[in-house]
Amino acid sequence: MTYDVAIVGAGFSAIALTINLLDMLPPKATIAVIGDDPGFGRGTAYRTEFYLHRLNVPAARMSIFPDQPDDFTDWLASRGKLVSPDTFASRGEYGLYLRDRLAARLRAREHRARLDFVRAKAVSCNGGRNEGVSFILDTGGNLRAKTVVLALGVGSAGLPVPPDRISPAALGRIIDNPWTMGWLSRVGRNDEICVLGSGLTMIDQVLSLRARGHRGQIRALSRRGLVPQPHLGRRAEPVPVDLPDGAELSQVLNALRRSAADAPDWRPVIDGLRPKTQALWQGLTISQRSRFLRHALAWWNIHRHRIAPDVHRQFQALVADGTVKVEAGFLSGIEEDGNGVRVEYRPRGSQDTTGFAADLVVNCTGMEKAGIGHSPLLRTMCDLGMIRMDELGLGIAVDKTSRVLGDTQRPNAALFAVGALTAGQFWEITAVPDIRVQAMRIAQTISAELHVADERATRSA
Repeated sequence: MTYDVAIVGAGFSAIALTINLLDMLPPKATIAVIGDDPGFGRGTAYRTEFYLHRLNVPAARMSIFPDQPDDFTDWLASRGKLVSPDTFASRGEYGLYLRDRLAARLRAREHRARLDFVRAKAVSCNGGRNEGVSFILDTGGNLRAKTVVLALGVGSAGLPVPPDRISPAALGRIIDNPWTMGWLSRVGRNDEICVLGSGLTMIDQVLSLRARGHRGQIRALSRRGLVPQPHLGRRAEPVPVDLPDGAELSQVLNALRRSAADAPDWRPVIDGLRPKTQALWQGLTISQRSRFLRHALAWWNIHRHRIAPDVHRQFQALVADGTVKVEAGFLSGIEEDGNGVRVEYRPRGSQDTTGFAADLVVNCTGMEKAGIGHSPLLRTMCDLGMIRMDELGLGIAVDKTSRVLGDTQRPNAALFAVGALTAGQFWEITAVPDIRVQAMRIAQTISAELHVADERATRSA
């Protein structure tokens, strides 16, 4: 069987696109979703059921539908939750919301496109520009589709140190993926923990440790030692930022500083920049983008990707009483040290190396820099010239309509990408408010093209 559309992936991007396609495609259309994650649609972010893991965006901005902004808050209210526009719901609740919205569409069997969930991992493929794509599955089967959307996300970053600087005996004390929550059962009450990274994942893991009874020292090591800033207790209206056309990075920074100085608080200024962020990114040269990534990314992340106010208060209390120490420095190595490990690092601004003891090292360094290393399928597609990395290695190259650009640098009519894989083109494309718009637009494009193809087939019949 050849499907009209195949979605490869099982996280938020995949479920957002699936729901939009079910809303837009005619009943005779066929859709396949290829993924081996039993928690379809929740991915790593929304699979957690731990109550402390909260959304980093207020509930009022987390509807999966751009044109129905109250959908998530209405859903919460229907379940007896007391919510306001400034409520920060749990990630587990949001995962249930996504599944519920999909289930509502699946129940309407007679009035929607056919949808097949293929519990498998696509490991290889072949196909040309116009004849669709055929996938080889790890179950031994294969699947063919006229149009394909890659919704695979990006993988987790490795440790920020060469492998030869980690002693083999220390590997057993390194947690590569902190979202496999079973690692918490290995932690003794008074163990000393090293967390590599100081962003959102670090804060989630620190609060998880404390909630599970851990009372030992926690050190968070990152290159700049910066931690996410909090949202306001009550969100203020965004403040538009006036930027000249073709603004240089320095001009953008100066405009932000002036606006922040004039506003009661800097957060509405950052929020006011959001509608312009993608266009601003696309207007920068590759050299300017590279400079931003080298010098400003860490500062952008802590101001742009904020945390709930009460989560920030809990974390700061741990810093204030000395439970958590945030260190700015560069990891040099991890060596076995008796019953634990010794973490060696060079403090920022110093040429000397120092270190500290730890019982476990937890990797919370974020997403991989080259966005295809986690996926055998994407690596194969790259080798075949079907896709290519964007110029900065953030993900794969796409045009402004999210069509994939292969070796020919021309858009592939049969191939789209959605979500974090497209950061090279859109930059601001890792959060729900941005991905939901992209998913809706891709679904609209596919629906319109399928309608045109049907009309041509009818005329030629």
